[in-house]
Amino acid sequence: MRVVRASLSGPRAEPDQEGVLALVSDLIWAHTPAAHGLEHLRTKAADGGVHVYLFLRAASEAAALTQAHAILDGARAPLRAHGYRTAEPHRERSPGERSDHHPPSGCP
Repeated sequence: MRVVRASLSGPRAEPDQEGVLALVSDLIWAHTPAAHGLEHLRTKAADGGVHVYLFLRAASEAAALTQAHAILDGARAPLRAHGYRTAEPHRERSPGERSDHHPPSGCP
């Protein structure tokens, strides 16, 4: 299971924040085919929009990012219709998880 976070920018002052989070979740689920490996998603209010955490069945980090792009591309039009724009998704690391990327020599 891989977790990818995407940030959506959108309407800033929503009186029904819980309703907005449910709407974003529903729009993504409604426009995601099973082949994209979406197992679960969680939405969380953020400054200037919504963070979306996509829990994906994926063989690798690269595959998860590709799947996340496909999911967001599929939901882009309905999300925009409600005032949300997608940003570049990125992999969420769990506490203690080591990165596959090492800093250049001479960097801490």
